[in-house]
Amino acid sequence: MNAGLRRLADYLGSSYWFVPTLMAFAAILLAGGMVALDSYIGSAWMDGYVWLYASRPDGARQVLSSIGGSMITVAGTVFSVTIAAVVYASGQYGPRLLTNFMRDRGNQVTLGTFIATFLYCLLVLRTIHSPEESDGAGFVPNLALLVGVVLALCSIGVLIYFIHHVPSKIHINSVIEDVGDRLLRGVDERFPRFVGEAPDDHQAASSDIPATFRENADLAAGRERQSVKAEDTGYIQFLDDEAVMRLAKRHDLVLRLQYQPGDFVHVGRALMEVSPPSRCDDDCTDALRGVYTIGSRRSALQDLRFLIDELVEIAARALSPGVNDPFTAVTCLDWLGAALSDLAERSLPSHLRMDDEGALRVIAHPVTFASFMDRSFGALAQYCATDMIAAMRYLNALGEVSLECDQPDRRAVVRDYADKLVELAAEGLSSFNLARVRERADELRRALDAPDFKRRLRDGTAWLAGTA
Repeated sequence: MNAGLRRLADYLGSSYWFVPTLMAFAAILLAGGMVALDSYIGSAWMDGYVWLYASRPDGARQVLSSIGGSMITVAGTVFSVTIAAVVYASGQYGPRLLTNFMRDRGNQVTLGTFIATFLYCLLVLRTIHSPEESDGAGFVPNLALLVGVVLALCSIGVLIYFIHHVPSKIHINSVIEDVGDRLLRGVDERFPRFVGEAPDDHQAASSDIPATFRENADLAAGRERQSVKAEDTGYIQFLDDEAVMRLAKRHDLVLRLQYQPGDFVHVGRALMEVSPPSRCDDDCTDALRGVYTIGSRRSALQDLRFLIDELVEIAARALSPGVNDPFTAVTCLDWLGAALSDLAERSLPSHLRMDDEGALRVIAHPVTFASFMDRSFGALAQYCATDMIAAMRYLNALGEVSLECDQPDRRAVVRDYADKLVELAAEGLSSFNLARVRERADELRRALDAPDFKRRLRDGTAWLAGTA
């Protein structure tokens, strides 16, 4: 799927109007179909059932009018409650979480159900007429009326669901779980997925880098490139990696990406640089520019950093002096620890991407375990260092991440953040609180320095699990 379609799908999924609109069209088709079916089979067969008798025009009008009027009233109430919940949640947890609430299918379907039921009753009501009104035989679509009653019963069930759904959805644990689940799915889907094929020999791939893109390039070599400049201002929401590789191979180019999904670009900024420039004409430049989708806000389509930032924002707000809710920060740390643990055992792609013939085509941004640790635990260190509860869970989360770090360099990164937390805690904590944090940090560091660090972590007193 190309960049434009992916962006459209993401936009429609996070809108309040798309699902209700589809349900409204379905209601129109259902009303037309049921009225046509009534015209064909009639309603005389209903008189044979005591509990299912054919209604007269006045009675049918009253039933449909009551259902339609109540449905549009409830729809307005549902919309008001939804907006109030969204405003509360975005103000309490952060404005960037507004999209998460708008994506909620329960709210969209609830609003669509009441609108569709109202529209169905309105259209069926239009077809009812008495003999006096038509100078002949009257018409009451009793089968369609029965379907309207069934829709009203379904709407009552949806209303009961909605009353339960709204408070449970804005519960802080549900909010964090939603972001955390998306982050875990993103890690699972993205790694080791990357643009092209990762080279087996990094040094060999480095030798294929054009001279213009090397750090020691001279003035003449540095000019042997062409910039593909942005025509819009905003955040990069999506990059069609397959199209990038396809265009680079078709025109025999080497591309160096200057921005990645989540970055902010301005008109005239170089989205990517191309070498050699002689092979990139205007059509090629337009095609390369089209692989990017730029919008007014960040999206989680390809930007795992955005989901990490959402969890960091919730935790930082919770640890602010005005809120002082360390247990919300603890929940965020648990989900960040789970995501980084999942990431720690994965093979991250090289920033040098090859095509299927082994030729270097794309130089992307390096994706490292250290960069994700800095985005999550590095950003929260200053906040957790001022609260003993958060600091203790911060160290526990580091211990959980280290259990999946079989590579020494990744364990060194984890240990480094334990050192940074203790350094910051010396300024934010004192007395008993500081002593507890230092003691736990020392346990973690001693375990990480041992050859059998995983066993030592698991054998530590109440280190993993049972610490809630």
